[in-house]
Amino acid sequence: MFILTKSGLRKFMISRGGVALTQQLARSTAALYDTAEYQYMQISKVPTLHFQPSLPRLPIPKLEDSCRRYLNAQKPLLDGKELQNTSSCVSKFLASEGQSLQKILVQSNAENPHTSYISEPWFDMYLRDRKPLPVNYNPFLVYVPESDPKYDAQLVKATNLVVSSLRFLKSLKNNVLEPEVFHMKPEKSDTQLFRNVTRLIPSRFSWYGAYLFKAFPLDMSQYKNLFNTTRIPELGKDRIFHDPSARHLVVLRNGHFYAFDVLDANDSIRSPKEIAASLKTILADDRPPNGHPVGVLTSAERDRWARARSHLVETGNREVLQKIDSAVFVLILDDEIMGTDYKKLIRSYLHTDGTNRWFDKSFSLIVSKDGYGGINFEHSWGDGVAVLRYFQDVKADISKKPRFHPNDVDDLSDVSANVERLDFSIDAKSESIIDQQKADYQAWVNRLCVDFLINEEFGKDQCKKLGVSPDAVMQLAFQLALYTLEGKLVPTYESCSTAAYKHGRTETIRPCTLQTKAICVAMSQKQVELSKSELKKMILDCSKAHNLLTKEAVMGEGFDRHLFALRRISEKSGATKPAIFQDPAYDALNYNILSTSTLSSPDVMAGGFGPVVSDGYGIGYMIQDKRLGSVVTSYDGSRNAGQYVQALAHAFKNIHDVLQT
Repeated sequence: MFILTKSGLRKFMISRGGVALTQQLARSTAALYDTAEYQYMQISKVPTLHFQPSLPRLPIPKLEDSCRRYLNAQKPLLDGKELQNTSSCVSKFLASEGQSLQKILVQSNAENPHTSYISEPWFDMYLRDRKPLPVNYNPFLVYVPESDPKYDAQLVKATNLVVSSLRFLKSLKNNVLEPEVFHMKPEKSDTQLFRNVTRLIPSRFSWYGAYLFKAFPLDMSQYKNLFNTTRIPELGKDRIFHDPSARHLVVLRNGHFYAFDVLDANDSIRSPKEIAASLKTILADDRPPNGHPVGVLTSAERDRWARARSHLVETGNREVLQKIDSAVFVLILDDEIMGTDYKKLIRSYLHTDGTNRWFDKSFSLIVSKDGYGGINFEHSWGDGVAVLRYFQDVKADISKKPRFHPNDVDDLSDVSANVERLDFSIDAKSESIIDQQKADYQAWVNRLCVDFLINEEFGKDQCKKLGVSPDAVMQLAFQLALYTLEGKLVPTYESCSTAAYKHGRTETIRPCTLQTKAICVAMSQKQVELSKSELKKMILDCSKAHNLLTKEAVMGEGFDRHLFALRRISEKSGATKPAIFQDPAYDALNYNILSTSTLSSPDVMAGGFGPVVSDGYGIGYMIQDKRLGSVVTSYDGSRNAGQYVQALAHAFKNIHDVLQT
């Protein structure tokens, strides 16, 4: 393959006496795109990190409250004897070891006012886990297609996604990206008055000014790791690598790696045609798929990958790895056509065969042959709030004002493309490791069962009219579906962000409650006939209970992270493990058969993740104005996502019927 570099173009032009013309074109092109309007997605009056210094700190709940909430979460899951034992363990913890552990936690928190009590142990938990990243940890999101199909052509879509991503990056780096703020009453706070007032308030007090508008600024400390960031595998514990100085993009296609600069020496975004010309060159590379794709190693167990990576470094691949690790992000160009096969789409963005992926990158932007766009992101560096903000802002940008147009494709022949091929030096040992990982990974993902449900008859709007929380309806349906199949309730995890606090991460909502248990029993057992009005009252009560749990979690008043932190302190001390953590019920509660999370947005076509335990379900769900949807995963031989989705459809119908009475 012939790649025309800028130096090659210069020699070509000189040989034809075209120096003056080349320089003139270069100057005019640079002038056209070296404008704030092109370089920045947003130029906010309020600096991006204006509210960061004054964010409130994540509260440490009272020990008594966490113990009470923990017991409440156990009540629907334990029989009388088990609950009695767990209650005894909790009472002992509350009276003795818990008090000393709480004191240590409070003291440590006071000594580290720059962060939250959960930040370091939560990072540590992620980075020490040795399980492979895909399926287990990395979620995915797929964009809703563009309204004009011409903009979904692979080259056009990829170019626009790259340009808009860089515009987001430039706005973030220059502190002019609109701060992330939750507006309780948008009509009063999402206004110019709010921005004019709060920007004049010194940063150390600015949060309080926003609060007067009933607006709540969110933590943005994770945002810097969206770009130029990679999780590096190391024995025992991985590390996060970040190099904000890098200006290049790494592109994967057919298991081959390429790199080219997307920012110039002044950190200005290159023109859309320059970026498109480089991508076109990569798409024109007719080499067969890489027989030994190094990317598949990022799908391995972390210690295994760490050893393989060390060998790659020893055999002369340090610079190639550094190029990938430091890249602004990874763009993946797939040669597969998704068509209308929704399950194929889910599998492609969740895991695929691993040969054209680099799962360690903070996020990978993936574009299929037929122009579906989406991301797969590594989870240790940050959570859904930062990712969804990036995802939505880029979607708005490519839809409202795309910078590269379908008719521009024909004008790329005269545009220089400076693309570097990144070729690994692979010896016999690395070949063997790669071949083995390809086989192991394929065998693993072949066991994964994927299904989905989209309910077009029921959405957020109707839930609100019926006086019930849409999220409570979703969570009740998840419980009812499993109860219908198995006649029991199981430990359930619902992720909730605590980004309203400095360095907040997530908290767990425990949606399996005594109220959901009562409804599941009443709607499944025919011997106790209740009227629809009685059932409706029970669902409304369930919704109230769920709303309270959600409110507590959002405000940092859940119990899961608190007990997690106390357990970590106990383990580090080397003392005898407290009875509450020796109790089988504690481990059982944290063995989440139903693991659920939502990133609801009209821009999301699909999103999800794998089961977090071998015999569980991974449920990524969305709540939109007119519809509800779920992507469900499980492993063959334990539980069946297809059967569960069928039961879930019936659960939605039954709940809907009751609520409409």
